[in-house]
Amino acid sequence: MATIKPSLAKGTRDFSPLEMEKRNYIFDTLKSVFKKFGYNEIQTPSFENLSTLTGKYGEEGDRLIFKILNSGDYLAKAPTDLLEQKSAHKLISHISEKALRYDLTVPFARYVVMHQHALALPFKRFQIQPVWRADRPQRGRYREFYQCDVDVVGSPSLLNEAEFMLIYHEAFLALGLTDFTIKLNNRKILSGIAEVIGKPALIVDMTVAIDKLDKIGLDGVNKELLERGFTVDDLALLKPIILLGGSNAEKLTSLKEILRSSPQGQEGIAELEEVFAYLDAFGAANVIEKHVEVDITLARGLNYYTGCIFEVKTNEVAMGSIGGGGRYDDLTGMFGGKELTGVGVSFGADRIYDVLEELNRFPSSSATTTQLLLVNFDKSIEPFTLRLLADLRAVGIAAELYPAALKLKKQMGYADEKKIPYVLLVGEEEMTSGNLSLKDMRTGEQSKVRREELLNMLQKEVG
Repeated sequence: MATIKPSLAKGTRDFSPLEMEKRNYIFDTLKSVFKKFGYNEIQTPSFENLSTLTGKYGEEGDRLIFKILNSGDYLAKAPTDLLEQKSAHKLISHISEKALRYDLTVPFARYVVMHQHALALPFKRFQIQPVWRADRPQRGRYREFYQCDVDVVGSPSLLNEAEFMLIYHEAFLALGLTDFTIKLNNRKILSGIAEVIGKPALIVDMTVAIDKLDKIGLDGVNKELLERGFTVDDLALLKPIILLGGSNAEKLTSLKEILRSSPQGQEGIAELEEVFAYLDAFGAANVIEKHVEVDITLARGLNYYTGCIFEVKTNEVAMGSIGGGGRYDDLTGMFGGKELTGVGVSFGADRIYDVLEELNRFPSSSATTTQLLLVNFDKSIEPFTLRLLADLRAVGIAAELYPAALKLKKQMGYADEKKIPYVLLVGEEEMTSGNLSLKDMRTGEQSKVRREELLNMLQKEVG
């Protein structure tokens, strides 16, 4: 029988114990912040009915959905003429009824519609689960990855937008990231700009281009705008808008004058002012000053968002956005539910991981789970060490007994490899005297401790 060389499916990853400790540190930190702001966790299945997902992401998105073949002989009920045509696109609906979820938003919309009579509105949820996309794998882009979403539906209040900015602020500080920018814009302002330059039908083309200002510069943006149907006169009107400088208040004052003929643009400005007013009421002037920037070029999926738009970037590492989101209307309309406005943001867990790794910001305690290893000298001593092991675990100390009485060098090597900070050596002498030999693997120091001393010391370190 031929030996099969083990390999990973393209676009997927294994995570070591150390990597899982670090990832869980991120997830646990975010969860604690979400809960503090009144959000509750939900989970949805890894796969949905194919009909639930298709038609929600556009033609390109539909192609990237991982379809699941029907159980059994999935070709048995497929029409013969389609089989002869060898057209996978036409066959899909006959051989596949389910698919892996593409994101967390559409399953969330499905969840809200199915449970709407049992939900207290506004409904505040967070969700941290993997999603799958049949995309071309490359650096930073995987076929299986985690999304971390937090949303509230059923409330038009801009208090929600203000609180999301506070959530971002608190979460990133809790993760040890202190230099970041929360960029803020409004879809209605972008619509107003397209309106005042006389190109309302080209709003998507306009925003796709100006959203690249940081990457391709003004000349690159102008070139793309000309290719998309804008004139030199249009560019002259756009230039002072997209290069608008000054403080957040000064930008909004300038925009009021620029968009004076656009009711929609004025509405977008008023919404941003209301968000800032909420932040002021929270006493968060320092948050605004240090971390919030009104960015007129920020677009983020205009076909989806309808109001305020967010994007977060770290200023400490060259990295794309590490968070983003915005206000959307009629989330549940795709499933025929009653119209519910909502707003939500996401955290880029994989990018946050890379940032923390590059900056060496993960806490050292996240590198280990076992706090103490009990050396196994002899089978006859096991009853004593097992009872001690049970007592350690009973007071919340992560401990383990090496499972076999192998050479001491091998057992100590095991502790080194797992970065276990303490090793307890219990032989006949220690068992008889009650003076246990404790070695600090970080310093190499060895000392004698009584059982109660050991428990108290380790409990204090656990906190």
